[in-house]
Amino acid sequence: MMPLLEIENLSVNYGAIQAVRGLSLTVEEGEVVTLIGANGAGKTTTLRAVSRLLRPVSGSVRFAGRDITRVPADEAVKLGIAQSPEGRQVLARQSVQDNLELGAYTRSGPAVKTDVYEMYERFPRLGERRNQLAGTLSGGEQQMLAIARALMSRPRLLLLDEPSLGLAPIIVREIFSIIRDLNAQGVTILLVEQNARLAMNASHRTYVLEAGQMTFNGNSAELVNDERVLHAYLGG
Repeated sequence: MMPLLEIENLSVNYGAIQAVRGLSLTVEEGEVVTLIGANGAGKTTTLRAVSRLLRPVSGSVRFAGRDITRVPADEAVKLGIAQSPEGRQVLARQSVQDNLELGAYTRSGPAVKTDVYEMYERFPRLGERRNQLAGTLSGGEQQMLAIARALMSRPRLLLLDEPSLGLAPIIVREIFSIIRDLNAQGVTILLVEQNARLAMNASHRTYVLEAGQMTFNGNSAELVNDERVLHAYLGG
């Protein structure tokens, strides 16, 4: 069966700096796949290339069998790709409700309002704060809002960039419980996360990036006990 996402020989530059070099990976429908690596390894760059916020120098990105390497970012959203960015990036001076409605900017009709209330059921704290300015929410609540806003486009593929960043351990556990629930409900997820052990325990497969290149990949349950991963990323 054709992968939902297929990246082949991808290279991405920031000016004269080559951030990703010759990267290839796949994500199957229904999977959680995680990218781990040190800061600067190219993880966020990879997500931004998939969501079309960055244009690759070479290589290709295919989604549901279609080459999307050159499509605009808004077209990628319409096709079914949504990203919850690093640092959450909620619209601080807009309400929770406004943020959610803006997440559905490619859609129209009464189903949008239905989906907003579905998000309130999925994330009850957001429902309690629907009229509150997003910038006044706690870090954990902002992360929930960032994920919910991405879900408002009804994505087939959800890109999550550092969802645990800056959050207290108890909130991190809650966020990862949400990730598992979303996947159990059929959402395919490509996850970038600094907490390698947590990410691998929540995913089916893992790709390891070093200095913009893929070093190895495999089943997460096996790699979490791999000596290379233990010493490089898990403190073993």
